[in-house]
Amino acid sequence: MKTGRLFEAVKDEANRADPYPLYARLRETPVSRQDDGTYVASTHAAIASLLHDPRISSETLPPSERPRTGNPLSDWIVNPVKNHVTNTHRPFIFRDPPDHDTLRGAVMGQFTPQRVHAMRERSHVLVSELLDKQAGATRIDLVEDLAYPLPVTVICEMLGIPREDEPQFHGWATQLASALEPDNLGNAEARAANITTFDEISTYMAGLIKEKRRHPQDDMLSGLGGKAGPGMGEYDLIATAILLLVAGHETTVNLIANSMLALVRHPDILARLACEPDLAPRLIEEMLRYDPPVHFRTRRALNAIDIAGTTIPEGADIVLLLASGNRDPAVFEDPDRFDPDRPDIRHFGFGGGLHYCAGAPLARFEAEAALVALAQRLTHPRLVDDPPPYRPGAALRGPKHLRLAIDGIAPGR
Repeated sequence: MKTGRLFEAVKDEANRADPYPLYARLRETPVSRQDDGTYVASTHAAIASLLHDPRISSETLPPSERPRTGNPLSDWIVNPVKNHVTNTHRPFIFRDPPDHDTLRGAVMGQFTPQRVHAMRERSHVLVSELLDKQAGATRIDLVEDLAYPLPVTVICEMLGIPREDEPQFHGWATQLASALEPDNLGNAEARAANITTFDEISTYMAGLIKEKRRHPQDDMLSGLGGKAGPGMGEYDLIATAILLLVAGHETTVNLIANSMLALVRHPDILARLACEPDLAPRLIEEMLRYDPPVHFRTRRALNAIDIAGTTIPEGADIVLLLASGNRDPAVFEDPDRFDPDRPDIRHFGFGGGLHYCAGAPLARFEAEAALVALAQRLTHPRLVDDPPPYRPGAALRGPKHLRLAIDGIAPGR
C-alpha cells in the first residue's frame, strides 16, 4: 500500500480491531503527506513537537451551514444567526487562545478538590451497584452493563444533569462524538445530522441552565452559570456544558472497555490486579499508552512548518496520530507489549499541550474503580468475541460491545 493511502486504511472499519501495523508503517515517515493533502504525524517526537507548536490551530471544524428549508424567514434570518452563533461559540477543544484559555480556566475552576474527591468515592459505590445488578449472570456485556453507565452517572452527577434524562442525550452524544472523525467533516449528511443534534441538545441545556439559575445547587452547571461564577457568556456556557457531557463519558467508556479487553487477553495481569489493587494506577497509565481511548486528533497549520524533513504548508490539515506515538520503538522498549511495570510512561493518552484532557483525573479514578472491582469479582471471565465488534469511529476507538462469559460474580468486598 502506498504511504499516501495509509491513513485512509486507518479510517477503514476493516482495520478497526488492530490498526497498529498501519501505525508502524506510517512511523517510517515521521510526518507523511497523504494523497488528500493531509499531513500525518506518527512518531512520538513529531507529535510532541506539534502539540506544543503555536503555529497549529485547533479550530478545524468547517463553518456551520444549516440546510435550507424553503421558508424565507428561516433561510435568510433565523438560520444565518444560528450559524453565526455556532461558528463563534465552539466548544473549547475547537478553540485557540485566548478564548480557549478563558473557557478552560472556568471549567478547571469547577473541578474543585472536594468535588473530585467525592466523585472518586462515589465511583466505587456505583461500580459495586452495577455489578450487583448482574448477580447470577453467566454472561455480561461490559460496555452496556458497566463501561457506559458508570461514567454517564458520574458526569451527570457532577454537572447536575438529571440521570433520568440519559435516554435523551445518549443518542445526542454518540452523534456529536462523530465530529472528531475527519471523513464526517466533509460529509454534508453527517454535518447536517450534527447541526440538528447540536440544536436539540443546546435547547435542552439552555433550559437546564435556566433552571440552575433559579435553583442553584452544588454542581458544575450551577457554578458555571451562577452570578458568582466566571462570567462565561450564555452561548459559550451552553457549548461548554455540551462538551463536558459528551467528552465526560465517551472517552472513559473506551478506556474501561479497552482496558478490560487487554486484561482478559492477559489473564496473568488480571489475576495480579485482583491480588494487588495498588497496581491499578500504573496499569491504567500503561493502558493509556498501549491502547488509548482517543487515537488521533486533527489540527490545521497556521503557517508553514518544517518538521522531520517535511514542510507542512500553511493551511494544511494535520493529524496527530497519538496512538502511534505511544508505540514508537524509539521511545518505548518492546512497545507492542502490555506491561504495567514499564518505567517512565510518557504517553499521549490524554493528548498534550494546551488541550490536555481537562477530565483526566475523573477518567483515571473511574477506570481504577471499575478495573479493580472487575478483577476481584468476575470469576473466570473470557471473551465471547475476539476481536469484539468495534464502534465505527477511528478517532474515538473502542469496542461497541465487550461480551464476557463468566462463571459468576463474587459479592462485593
